[in-house]
Amino acid sequence: MNRWLKLAAPLVATLAIAACNAGGASNVPAAAGPSQAISPMSAHAPQWEVQGQARRVCPQVVGKPTCQVLQVEKNGIIPACSPTTCGFTPQQLEAAYNLTGELGKGAGTKVALIEAGDLAAASTDLATYRSQFGLGTANLVKYNETGQQMNYPPTCENYGWCLETDLDLDMVSASCPQCTIYLMEAKGGISDFEAAEKEAVTLGATILSNSWSCPNDWDCQDTNFPNFFNTPGIAYLASTGDNGYNTIGGPSALGTVIGVGGTQLETSGSGYTETIWSGASAGCADQAVVGANVPKPSWQHDKGCTSRTDGDISSESGCSPGVSEYIGIYGGWTGVCGTSVASPFLAGVIALRGNAAKMNGGEHFWKLRATARAKNLHAIKSGNDGSCGGSYLCTAGTGQFKTYSGPGGWGTPNTDAAF
Repeated sequence: MNRWLKLAAPLVATLAIAACNAGGASNVPAAAGPSQAISPMSAHAPQWEVQGQARRVCPQVVGKPTCQVLQVEKNGIIPACSPTTCGFTPQQLEAAYNLTGELGKGAGTKVALIEAGDLAAASTDLATYRSQFGLGTANLVKYNETGQQMNYPPTCENYGWCLETDLDLDMVSASCPQCTIYLMEAKGGISDFEAAEKEAVTLGATILSNSWSCPNDWDCQDTNFPNFFNTPGIAYLASTGDNGYNTIGGPSALGTVIGVGGTQLETSGSGYTETIWSGASAGCADQAVVGANVPKPSWQHDKGCTSRTDGDISSESGCSPGVSEYIGIYGGWTGVCGTSVASPFLAGVIALRGNAAKMNGGEHFWKLRATARAKNLHAIKSGNDGSCGGSYLCTAGTGQFKTYSGPGGWGTPNTDAAF
């Protein structure tokens, strides 16, 4: 494993396990309706699912937007925990990625989060999280998909997205406490999401984070889909997914979007170690995987994929431990994980740097000089997200294409200098 950075403060504990009965704890989200298995995923359950480390929250429906937050479990039970035992805290994430000295930056930068349904308690939940960790008062503005500060969609409980929404708010706050956060609440259809993407840009957001995907479907069954992720000067981020190798989809599969993969962050003595998170989706956006050969961007020169290679960059996403989140309607503090942790967190890192206009999808990371990459990114040197014959598309540390791997991208932040 790759060792780096001294701890600013030790991780107080890993997930605390409570004596829960078979009925679960009070912070279990209500079911979001029946799930439909996505056929390419059904034959290979991800490791986190097999080992009972987490549970899905959103319905899995073929070709439809699905949020990617996972709720941490222990042997099939959601453990009770406190703010410092549910998972990594903001201060620990900031220390791990050497961001502590950068947190005064980002003021005035507008980061938009695209979500399904209305979280009525968004402001109070976020205030609790930020107060607990000394992040100050949030500058949060809530809109519907057409830019109104009223007429919000039905409750996020109808879509299974409440946990996702609070997670995204918390993670932007963790990496960029001075940022302005636009919470874009849409209805559940792809046209609603597209409207929210467009409206966020109209409202002045320069960084848009999408913690969702249409797995194994590059355009979410809408041929106009790519047109909502290609505004010049806007940084679009999307989590790659939580189902391992070759389970990617739109929007992260688009060349105009920064595909955000995932690692498992762990404490190691007075420092941290980091490996590929086994659940992080990555791979080649070709006909067999996403239903079309998504054109390879001119700035990608890896030889193992003639279409778009997904993803570009990564950060903590793993479930053992995950990160700490507060959500009042589900009982308070809980642990969460998945690549939906990484997308909003890294959106905040881009905001710290003030470099959104120069991203152009993942081009900025692919064209970094080797010296800058070595200094300003933590290269992930071990781990994989599935079986691909030892290729860099699913395995870290191969050296087949410099320090790149599909699930880890070009690495994780070491300050905001690479962003």
